[in-house]
Amino acid sequence: EVQLVESGGGLVQAGGSLRLSCAASGFIFDEYPIGWFRQIPGKEREGVSCISKSDNRIYYADSVKGRFTISSDNAKKMVYLQMNSLKPEDTAVYYCATLRFNLCGLSERLYEYWGQGTQVTVSS
Repeated sequence: EVQLVESGGGLVQAGGSLRLSCAASGFIFDEYPIGWFRQIPGKEREGVSCISKSDNRIYYADSVKGRFTISSDNAKKMVYLQMNSLKPEDTAVYYCATLRFNLCGLSERLYEYWGQGTQVTVSS
């Protein structure tokens, strides 16, 4: 059974940093991409970043480029999202997701499996 569990969310002041973690199990971790998404109530999920571990492809949304960094630890089956210079508009529930195909993208429609999400709140 594919499982994704996010952690690391919390409350931080603008300009601060958080590191989100995504623990993966139930699939061949090295072969499939992991994406990070975020969602504000009443809005669609927004793709933030994805990493394809098999060929080291990484993508970021324009809104987070230069501030967020995605990385993976294949031995631990973990993917991280380091978020620096946080802004109030980064406030959202953050999800990690995966799919059973090596296609790294920022559209939520690509992804089959989702974690439960972790809340990030950035105060001004």
